[in-house]
Amino acid sequence: MATRTTATDLAAALAGRLTGEVVGPAAPDYEEARRIWNGMIDRHPVAIARCANADDVSTCVRFATEHGLPIAIRGGGHNVAGTATCDSGIVIDLSQMHTVLVGSTRGTVMVEGGATWADVDRVTAPLGLAAPGGVVSETGVAGLALNGGVSHQRRRDGMTIDNLVSADVVLADGSRVRAAADENPDLYWALRGGGGNFGVVTAFEFRLHELGPEIFVLNIAYPLEAAQEVFARWRDAVAGAPDELTTAALVWSLPEVDELPEELRGHPHSGLAGIWTGDVDEGESVMAPLRALAEPLVDMSGPMMYLDLQCALDPLFPRGRRYYWKAHYLDEFSDDAIEATAGMCQRRPSNDTLIMIRHCGGAISRVAAEETAFGDRSAEWMLSIDSTWRDPAEDAQNIAYTREFWDATEPFSNGQTYFNFPGLLEEGEKEVRSSYGENLGRLSRIKAAYDPDNVFRLNQNIPPATGRRFVPTE
Repeated sequence: MATRTTATDLAAALAGRLTGEVVGPAAPDYEEARRIWNGMIDRHPVAIARCANADDVSTCVRFATEHGLPIAIRGGGHNVAGTATCDSGIVIDLSQMHTVLVGSTRGTVMVEGGATWADVDRVTAPLGLAAPGGVVSETGVAGLALNGGVSHQRRRDGMTIDNLVSADVVLADGSRVRAAADENPDLYWALRGGGGNFGVVTAFEFRLHELGPEIFVLNIAYPLEAAQEVFARWRDAVAGAPDELTTAALVWSLPEVDELPEELRGHPHSGLAGIWTGDVDEGESVMAPLRALAEPLVDMSGPMMYLDLQCALDPLFPRGRRYYWKAHYLDEFSDDAIEATAGMCQRRPSNDTLIMIRHCGGAISRVAAEETAFGDRSAEWMLSIDSTWRDPAEDAQNIAYTREFWDATEPFSNGQTYFNFPGLLEEGEKEVRSSYGENLGRLSRIKAAYDPDNVFRLNQNIPPATGRRFVPTE
């Protein structure tokens, strides 16, 4: 790390070039500013640049490269792996850039790169519209969108990247371009699943879909010991499900809230969650079989405002808790996979840990592997091991459990990782190769064209190929 004096001087020099604020090591709020959502991440950047606009972002990129400093990009700061900050580098903090504007025809929405999904939902949900996005509203739009994005309505409306119409991007040399199907189409292709490898997205344009404002929500808790039975019956029940039905099976602990009987608060359970994107009354009928897979502990299913659903999980994933999440896609949720998953679920070392098996397919699976950087969409199931705990002394135990769970279920995986839940920043080289598959070669060439020196490398990194440089389209 640079010395305190040097870091302070660098922060002051950068501040002199920006419209926005720069927080350096000498600032009274530096300790708070350098912290991100995941309490396990403890890094000390030279400066945190709270950019006011895209010009500020360009200036930060140029400043960092001039001084040989690494760059981390912070949108919502929710990335589990800790890519939103760095040691001895510049954090480009977009949090002051959070404008959300619905288009004149209400078919699209413009979202600045520092917005959270709460910012988006507050504008779109009252109109009965939604862009498929995060299921925790405090999640940043940018990080989730660039790595795929699996929403509550994913089976009907696809992944977040499938709804990206265009993006404004600051490149590694500080220049600004637009990426869309008809403008820099190679960059547009790479942004849809390639993560933060290609530049800083300062604005997104997403396609909107009619949804709500009220929807029918599935939320039922079954006994923990019934997990294997519930998983199997759920898998069979959703076979051939219509796109309007998106569900997930899970093991978690009931929230400690007044609405639940005291004996159930914090009680471990298996369960189901999901939504019906069509008529509310029809949703209640369609969901009925899923609410009778075993004797429930409690059934909280029913009509709910979509806006309320989007922020319902926020209190359960607070800033500062310790998070280590890994996810992979399963070729099939076979009986053997169910047995292995249910068995590991019984051994959670933390009551806060969530295990979720998401049903994918539907609109997601109808996008060919070569259409977006994300790659193959054929897996119908995604297993996410969301280990969450509070005491730093329990780090080793919870990380070891997550990796053991990952290893136990890897034989059922198709080799793809979901890069919004990738483990830690230093992990993932093997997963990058296996996840992108045949798309990796093209991604490396595009990386070389737009970021030949790998300036944007604090991510699930795609190394640049050699011999290519960016030539913008007219």
